[in-house]
Amino acid sequence: MLDNTVRGDVLYIVLSNSSDLPIYEQIKEQVKTQILSGELSENEMLPSLRQLAKDLKISVLTTTRAYNELEEEGFITSRQGKGFFVMPRGSDLLREQLIKDVETNLNNAILSAQRASMTDDELVQLLKLLLEVSDE
Repeated sequence: MLDNTVRGDVLYIVLSNSSDLPIYEQIKEQVKTQILSGELSENEMLPSLRQLAKDLKISVLTTTRAYNELEEEGFITSRQGKGFFVMPRGSDLLREQLIKDVETNLNNAILSAQRASMTDDELVQLLKLLLEVSDE
C-alpha cells in the first residue's frame, strides 16, 4: 500500500491507494472538509496545480480535476494568473453546502432522539438549550 501525504502551509492531504475513492476524489473531499471546518480560511490561496501534484507525486491532470470539481461545486475560485482561492463564506454555493451539512446533522439528531424515545417537544427544548449555551 502506498500512501502519499502533503503537509503544506495550507493543505494537509493524505492519499491512499487502498481507498475505494479515486485520487482526485480523495483530494476533493479532504479540501472540502478543511474548508467547511474552517481550517482553510476564505480567500486563502491554495497550492498551484503543479505544486500539489509534485508534493503528492501524482499527475497534474489529477489535481486539475480535483480543483475543477471544487470550483464547480463553489468551494474554490480561480483568479486568472494568480491561482486558486477558497471562496468567501458568503458565497451562495458554499452556504448551501453548509446548510446541507446542518440538515444532515439534524437528521442524525432526530434519528437518535427517536431511538431514545424523545418527544418532539423534548428535542426542540434540547436544541434551544444547546443554542443558548453556544451563544455564551
